[in-house]
Amino acid sequence: MTKRISLAEVSRTTGTMLLTGSDADFGESPSLSDLTECLFFSPGDGRIWLDDQRMLLMRNSTYGQLRKELISTLGIEGARGLLTRAGYASGMRDAQLVREKWAHADQGAQLLAGTRLHALEGMVKVEPVLVQTDYEKGSYYGEFLWHNSCEVDVHVAAHGVDNEPACWNLVGYATGYVSTLFLGKLIVFREVECRAAGARVCRVIGKPAEEWPDVEEDLRYLNPESFVNREAFGGGKKYEAADLPVPEENPPARGRNLMVGISAAFNSACHMLTRVASTQATVLFTGESGVGKELFASMLHDISSRKDGAFISVNCAAIPDTLVESELFGVERGAYTGATESRPGRFERADGGTLFLDEIGTLTMVAQGKLLRALQEGIIERVGGTRTQKVDVRLVAATNVDLEDAVRKGLFREDLFFRLNVYPIHLPPLRERRDDIPLLLSYFFRRYCLRHGRNLPGFTSRAVRALLNYAYPGNIRELQNLVERGVISADDGQLVDLPHIFRAEKVGLDSTYALGGNGALADTAAESAKADGQASTSLLDMVLGHETQGMAPLEALELRVVEEAVARSHGNLAAAGRLLGMSRAQLAYRLQKR
Repeated sequence: MTKRISLAEVSRTTGTMLLTGSDADFGESPSLSDLTECLFFSPGDGRIWLDDQRMLLMRNSTYGQLRKELISTLGIEGARGLLTRAGYASGMRDAQLVREKWAHADQGAQLLAGTRLHALEGMVKVEPVLVQTDYEKGSYYGEFLWHNSCEVDVHVAAHGVDNEPACWNLVGYATGYVSTLFLGKLIVFREVECRAAGARVCRVIGKPAEEWPDVEEDLRYLNPESFVNREAFGGGKKYEAADLPVPEENPPARGRNLMVGISAAFNSACHMLTRVASTQATVLFTGESGVGKELFASMLHDISSRKDGAFISVNCAAIPDTLVESELFGVERGAYTGATESRPGRFERADGGTLFLDEIGTLTMVAQGKLLRALQEGIIERVGGTRTQKVDVRLVAATNVDLEDAVRKGLFREDLFFRLNVYPIHLPPLRERRDDIPLLLSYFFRRYCLRHGRNLPGFTSRAVRALLNYAYPGNIRELQNLVERGVISADDGQLVDLPHIFRAEKVGLDSTYALGGNGALADTAAESAKADGQASTSLLDMVLGHETQGMAPLEALELRVVEEAVARSHGNLAAAGRLLGMSRAQLAYRLQKR
């Protein structure tokens, strides 16, 4: 494999300063030099990395051509939305990089690191004008000047000076970056002056979504489709308890208030939903439990031509085998003991609308056969009845098991599988769409603060780190429950912390350990347990229990930390030394003792 070369290492080796300006212009660590340690080039195999994310080096004119064709193909509104969402996702990833690698840096330094990253990536030079933050109170105000915006250059070259701002991707980046670090609040940036609109310089202002009077105009560019809930991004008004959606205990048939996401996987599913909605095709949603299959199914109904009809949802796993036929097709009076009156089944109730069969893989082979007949012929017959009835139903099904595998094992009818699998839409687990986590956290946090009448400013840094890295075996449903638990457990005016959120759930060490401001290892899991009155394993116990391979326990732990720092820095000893607060020579000496 070709060796990866750090830009900063090249600068030190050649004696050539590859950076202009001074870190003193920006303040504390992570400095511009720190960030360049994360940028690697592998000249032999055509790859560039920012930490562990692959990057591209592209001519601005090429980007301009792409932008021009997007505008020609999608129109101004469509192109602006696409580039804004791409910028938002990029900002989120950069914020996560800063949070993970410089967890010890204070909030202000982490926020300003985004300005350096944006410059390092060749997008724009950022000049802070005024930044006021109070993390504990959840307040933020930022005003910045943007110099040398790549978007303005290509937009003016293609379209000339216009009346509208053109830094769409940059605005999305700033919104995604600051909102991810300032979890619990959506911080919306707006370009109030732009060179593309004739101004001398581009000027942007960022503040919480609810403080913008007409924020819906900004938020619509973050939504992949019109049916995605803009209130999920913070909304444009201050809501009272009476404005809250109906609690889940008595939900309406529709799920519009909960469509939340911005990741590529979420956007793809939304686009597929839009494409199939205008047809009558059967749709099969696949994915783990808790990923939102019923939510997508109800939204499919809402945006289809059947929206005025009924949306009938059936959990097949909750119906006893002996009652499946009567539940689906109805029953005539006297059909069996206890059938004192005739009643329609789910197919009849869904006539003219949509029938959603959740966990369809749990149906018995007998029930599958009867369902297949109803789907193929569009005709049903009540249990105990003699009259057939034609129904006009669009079937939508969902499963959290692999139906193809079930067919191979003889547990599911192959002909029914092909009848259901007309237009499959896979919803990936939350751990594979982590870009949605900050947005979901913000939405659920705001929702449950209102529902339970709590006045909370947000989450602590260690709670954010744990929530962003947690595996979520229960997917979105589990995330929702964790946030509600945290909101209930925290006192008014208090930041939601780890002990408020997690109980029996297992949080990985990577989520709970970080370097403190004094350079010491901070055991946030132990702190959380102590705050919650639980027993915890001390750092000393961990050292004594560590495999020493004949070394003294402390010496073995030191060597392990040094090796992990070198691995994280991709073999760059100078960068690894900076991570540990020592010189390159000191670190090399410790490695030689192996």
